[in-house]
Amino acid sequence: MDDLKLALLLNAVSPRVGGVLVRGEKGTAKSTIVRALAAQLPAVDTVPGCRFACDPAAPDPSCPDGPHALGGPSARRAAALVELPVGASEDRLAGSLDVERALTEGVKAFEPGLLAAAHRGVLYVDEVNLLHDHLVDLLLDAAALGTCYVERESVSVRHAARFLLVGTMNPEEGELRPQLLDRFGLTVEVRASREPRERAEVVRRRLAFEADPAAFAARWSAEEAALAERIAAARDRLGGVRLPDERLEQIAAICAGFEVDGLRADLVTANAALAHAAWHGRDEVTSDDVRAAARLALPHRRRRDPFDAPGLDESLLDDLLNSASPDDDPPPDGGGGEPPGGGGEPSSPGDGGSEAPAEQPGGDGRAGGREQVAGVAAPHAVPLLEVPGVGDGAAGRRSRSRTERGRVTGSRRPAGRIHDPHVVATLLAAAPHQDARGRSGPGLLLRADDLREAVREGREGNLVLFVVDASGSMAARRRMSTVKTAVLSLLLDAYQRRDKIGLITFRGRTAEVVLPPTSSVEAGAARLRTLPTGGRTPLAAGLVRAAEVLRTERLRDPSRRPLLVVVTDGRATADGDVPRAAGLLAGTAGVVVDCEDGPVRLGLAGRLAARLGARLVPLGDLDGIVREHRKAA
Repeated sequence: MDDLKLALLLNAVSPRVGGVLVRGEKGTAKSTIVRALAAQLPAVDTVPGCRFACDPAAPDPSCPDGPHALGGPSARRAAALVELPVGASEDRLAGSLDVERALTEGVKAFEPGLLAAAHRGVLYVDEVNLLHDHLVDLLLDAAALGTCYVERESVSVRHAARFLLVGTMNPEEGELRPQLLDRFGLTVEVRASREPRERAEVVRRRLAFEADPAAFAARWSAEEAALAERIAAARDRLGGVRLPDERLEQIAAICAGFEVDGLRADLVTANAALAHAAWHGRDEVTSDDVRAAARLALPHRRRRDPFDAPGLDESLLDDLLNSASPDDDPPPDGGGGEPPGGGGEPSSPGDGGSEAPAEQPGGDGRAGGREQVAGVAAPHAVPLLEVPGVGDGAAGRRSRSRTERGRVTGSRRPAGRIHDPHVVATLLAAAPHQDARGRSGPGLLLRADDLREAVREGREGNLVLFVVDASGSMAARRRMSTVKTAVLSLLLDAYQRRDKIGLITFRGRTAEVVLPPTSSVEAGAARLRTLPTGGRTPLAAGLVRAAEVLRTERLRDPSRRPLLVVVTDGRATADGDVPRAAGLLAGTAGVVVDCEDGPVRLGLAGRLAARLGARLVPLGDLDGIVREHRKAA
C-alpha cells in the first residue's frame, strides 16, 4: 500500500508522470484510496461558466467556450474527481456533436465529454481492463498529449485535457494488452496485509467511520491539510529540480539493462524521479530518486508474452544502478563476468523450451500407476475458429457481430439518444413527407421520427470453453505435451481476440471445472501447465459438465455466444451415455480437436464431432491449417 500512495503522490506532484495503474485482488480498498487523494489536491481557479475548467491566469486559446480574457474573473473550486464507467461510449468520453439539435434545429453545438470535466483534476477508471480497447487508446492519448481532439460528424474541436489518470483492475478478470500497459506511467501491485494487527486496524477505522462519518473526518483533518500543503509545495518546487546528466545516464542504463521496449520508460522514469525529488524537498535528483522511480515505472514494461506476470528483480535493479553510478568504485575483478540483465531470470515454458515431465504419486493412470504432468512448449499460431451467424456480444476479434464500430450494413430507428446517425437513411425517411410538411424552399424539413442510426457489423468476443481429455491414454501415448501446447496456443489466440475462457478437464471418473469462465487467460495458462493426467476417460461426464457451465453462463451474459472446444481422442472408458451427453450441447458451436494418432485409428473423435455438429480438426494439422489460411489470404 505504501507503493500505491507514493505512485499517486508522484502523479499529483507532476501529471507528466503519466498516471497510475493499480493492479490488485478484490477488497483491497483500491477505489477508496484513489477517491481520498482527490480531496487532497489543491483547489483550482477557473473561468466562470467555462465548461472546460480554463485557468483565468493562463486560459486555453483554443477553448470552445472562449476566448477568455487573460486575468479575468475567476471562481475557485475543488479539483474534480471524474469517474469513467466501464460501459461509457466514445461520445461520452470525448464529447460529440449534439446530433438531434443539428438535424432538427440546425444548430451546430458541441457537447463536452468526461475528458473536459476531468481537466485539472483526477480521471478515475475502475476495472480499466474491462474497458473497450478503442476507449483506452483514446483515453491514454489524451493523457499523454494533455489535449483532447474531436474530429467527427462535422465537428472539429480541440481543448485542454490535463488530468491525473488512475486505473484500477483485478488481474483475475483479464489483463490489459502490453501495448496499453506501456501507456500507463506507473504501476503498483496491491495486496491485502496478512498481518492481523494491520487488518484489525483497517476494520476498526472502517467501523468508526460508519458510526460517525463527521467525527472520523474531523479526527484526520489536520493530517489531510498537512498532506495537501506538502503536495502544493512540491508542485511549486518541481520546476526548479535539476536532473544531472549522470542521473539521466543511470536511468538510460537501467532501462536498457531491463530490455524494455522503446523510450517511454526512460521518459516516465525521469519525470517520476524529478517528482520524487520535489516531494522530498530536494533541488537535485539523486540515485534514491532514480531507484524509487524505476521500481514503479518498469515492472509492467518487462512483459514479453501475455502469460508473463509483471514484476521487477530488485537485486538486478541495484546492480544496474550501482554499475551506472559515477560515485561507485568499479568491481574488484575489473567489471568482468556476466553482463547485467544477462541471467538470473528463470526460464518460462512460454519461451520456447519445454518442461521436463514430472510424476506425482497417487494416480490411477497407465504410466506405472502414477499421475504425470507433461511439459508445455512455446505456443504457436492457430486458425481462426468462429461462431457462425451474427451476434450482439461485447466487442472483440473472433465472430461477426453487430457493434458500435465496424462497417455500416444498414440503418434503424434509434431506441434513445442517437450517437451514430445514418445521414442517407435519415434523408430518405424524410423525403416522402416534404409536400405534406409544406416545404417551400430548397432545404429539407426534418422531424425527430425521421432520424436513423447506422447498423454496423464488426467482431465480437466469445466464451471459449475448453473441455480437455486428461485421462491415462493421453499420457501413455506421450500426447499430453502436444495437447497442452495446442491448448496453450488456443488460449493465446483467445487472449488476442478478447474472449472469455473456461477450462474443464475429465479423467478418472469425474469432470472438473479447473477454471470457471473468466477473462484472465493467465490463470488458464497456469492451470494448464500444472494439469496432471491419468486414469480412465469419462467423456460423457466432461460433456455434461460443459453443458452445465454453458447454461449458467447464458443466464449471466446472454449476449456472449459460446464456442465449445473439445480436445480428445474420442475414447470413453468410464461409465456414461456419450450420445445423450452430446445431445445436451445441441446447437452450440463447437470444434473437436482429434488427438488420436498411430497407424491404427478408430475415428472416435470424428463420431463425437458428428454428434455435436462440430468441426473436426486433427491435432497435427493445426499448423497446416494456418499455412493454408495464410496462403489463401
